[in-house]
Amino acid sequence: MKEGEGYLREAYPVWKLLEEHYEKIKKVHLRQLFEDDPQRGEKMVVEDEGIYFDYSKHRITSETLNLLLQLAEQSALQGHIEAMFSGEKINISEDRAVLHIALRSPRGDSIIVDGEDAVVKVHEVLHKMANFASQIRSGQWKGFTGKSIRNVISIGIGGSNLGPEMAYQALRYYSIPEIKFAFLSNIDGTDFYEKVSGLNPEETLFIISSKSFTTPETMVNTHTARTWLLNHHKNDKAISKHFVAVSTNRTMVQEFGIAPENMFVFWDWVGGRYSLCSAIGLSVMIAIGPENFYSLLRGAHRIDQHFHHTPLERNIPVLMALLSIWYNNFFGAETSAILPYEQYLKLFPVYLQQVTMESNGKCVDIEGRRVAYQTGPIYWGEVGTNGQHSFYQLMHQGTKLIPCDFIAFLEPLHKIGKHHELLISNVFAQAEALAFGKTEEVLRMEGVGEKLIPYRVFEGNRPSSMIILDRLTPENLGKLIALYEHTVFTQGIIWKINSFDQWGVELGKVLATRIAEELKNPAISHLTHDSSTNQLIKKYWKRNE
Repeated sequence: MKEGEGYLREAYPVWKLLEEHYEKIKKVHLRQLFEDDPQRGEKMVVEDEGIYFDYSKHRITSETLNLLLQLAEQSALQGHIEAMFSGEKINISEDRAVLHIALRSPRGDSIIVDGEDAVVKVHEVLHKMANFASQIRSGQWKGFTGKSIRNVISIGIGGSNLGPEMAYQALRYYSIPEIKFAFLSNIDGTDFYEKVSGLNPEETLFIISSKSFTTPETMVNTHTARTWLLNHHKNDKAISKHFVAVSTNRTMVQEFGIAPENMFVFWDWVGGRYSLCSAIGLSVMIAIGPENFYSLLRGAHRIDQHFHHTPLERNIPVLMALLSIWYNNFFGAETSAILPYEQYLKLFPVYLQQVTMESNGKCVDIEGRRVAYQTGPIYWGEVGTNGQHSFYQLMHQGTKLIPCDFIAFLEPLHKIGKHHELLISNVFAQAEALAFGKTEEVLRMEGVGEKLIPYRVFEGNRPSSMIILDRLTPENLGKLIALYEHTVFTQGIIWKINSFDQWGVELGKVLATRIAEELKNPAISHLTHDSSTNQLIKKYWKRNE
């Protein structure tokens, strides 16, 4: 038993069996598993809701899978799923429901939270978003001087930025060409400078996304945008034509100069990293149009229903979570790679970093006890063949075990020569190479000299999943988003942590506010930080005196 796993061993009777099973198969090679069962690649597949999920290249047997499924059952996973879908306040540290699933529930569904139907409220906002998006897209909405909007800049940070920017980049194929979109999050002034460089203020709309309308980084960028606009217009009335807000703080939004009718609300049962399908996705709806945005919601809802109702042994998010736990808690793997073979998904790994690591990067369980076992792994990745010429060397021949998710599409969005055929051949080949490698014997048969053989051996036995969809559409993007959201949920249930708070981001914010005031005042005679931080502040003072 690994140190610290005792609590999970007590909580789940099957945990001890998994430990014993791990000791038996930890050195079994994938080559052997496929040799023992030539139909393995046909059996260890789930195809549902337009997703082909191949998990045959994992270091598991049918016994492993049965034990992992018992783990899910002993965690009462199905009951926790029901609790989320019924609107119970499963975010216990903040006493909130967790209802990103309500954001894509179809009209007519009902989820009651605090006496109100969340689905009705969602569709009221969606209707308002669709009307506004149509006005911008058609040119009906005019700026202060009567010009149509040609630039949309979304200002937010964290989930208010990562989701919309990822989705916009992923769906640029469907975006309106007459309007340019940019996403501003970094407090670094360079980000603001580059985003507005060359833009005409008379044709620019800012979407401010901040639940409280007090988020420091977002509000600094927002006030800089206000100054930039008013330096041109010289009239405060221009604000209402060039700024809209996604927020819950009506008072501060109005004080800023944004008309109440141009504020789009969302709710405390929507976590930032799960908020893309809410009004936070307004910029995406403007870009791809209301119908395509509704298609994205339908895709996510289809996976919601799959997760809610499909038996565990064929439930794709559940299987993905169980495989992650198998490597994280038994093999000691500390990272997972997300490898989309689609250029438009270049920000998908970045987006998933927040969804996964802000959710499950926890060291305290739901009862407030410090855990002594690994929880959330590090997620990272890169698009397709770019990664092959970067970090795949480590994945193939390095000392780290890195489980991978390959994501591919059978049809390209742009049919150019044989590009897609070559792209797909690469994704299939990389999964095969990671799994089976190349032995010394094969190298000798190929005539490789003995001196070079140690350098050219690929040990293989590197696990991966293959996730295939037909084409990158708004609906299929919605499916991928929901797939990983529910994987994270399942992991959190089994690790007994709260996947829906994020207290870990607070301390740095508090300290930054304090230090920002100190940086402005070199006359302070006594700094009270540690000696390193004190010296860094003094270094700044000296350079800027």
